[in-house]
Amino acid sequence: MSDSHAVPLYDNIGVNYDATRRADPFLAGRLVHHLRPYSGGRFLDLACGTGNYTVTMAEESGSWHGTWHGLDLSSGMLRTALGKGGNVHLCQGNAAALPFRADSFAGAICTMALHHLASLLPVFQELFRVVDRGRLVIFTSTAEQMRGYWLNEYFPIAMARSTTQMPSLDLVLESLAAAGFTLECTEKYDVRPDLQDMFLYAGKDRPQFYLDEEMRRGISTFSTQSDPEELAAGCQRLQHDMASGRINEVAESYRNDGGDYIFVVAVN
Repeated sequence: MSDSHAVPLYDNIGVNYDATRRADPFLAGRLVHHLRPYSGGRFLDLACGTGNYTVTMAEESGSWHGTWHGLDLSSGMLRTALGKGGNVHLCQGNAAALPFRADSFAGAICTMALHHLASLLPVFQELFRVVDRGRLVIFTSTAEQMRGYWLNEYFPIAMARSTTQMPSLDLVLESLAAAGFTLECTEKYDVRPDLQDMFLYAGKDRPQFYLDEEMRRGISTFSTQSDPEELAAGCQRLQHDMASGRINEVAESYRNDGGDYIFVVAVN
């Protein structure tokens, strides 16, 4: 997390954030696959939040595959991360002005954080500066993908606001190129039934997820972008459609081949 406007929010929810958010084994495995950590390397988790993926990546990679550093602007999130132990180094800082020397890292990841960045280019320029001929692996959703979520049927205002914050894939790729990175590949991700990290569209095939206030609390679309009236009305409609079975028709009408999320892999 890196946009200063979001700091108070995440300082407040950092303690309870992990009630629904945890590193998903499949996603962590794909991050390792794309990053290709190697012996002796130093790796950065940018906007690491509560350190779920920082700690898991360190465990997945193994100590023989280097050391892991996590950076976030929220002190509340980092306090939670510190309590997890693990062989990681945590640091508070701004993603657009990284407190590291040039060529400090062999690679970096950034998961579910692009929508919190005020501007992509300065952040990508900083990553290009501190990553020495390595990979940057981004896991995110795009504005285009979010328009394909059936959540738009029930929470149109919140989803429109949230989608506006999410950069398009074109903007991500253009900003990476402008910063000096070369695109290696993209990989679409469709939400799996066993997903353990309860981010926005984790309930794609589990609509009851969105009726749980605790689940919604860990998702910025609901915690910061929704109006109480729309949220209450949307949950009521969703509950009714679940009872009648109409939710299946709604979900089917939104199905598409654009993926729910995407990995973007770039090289320095």
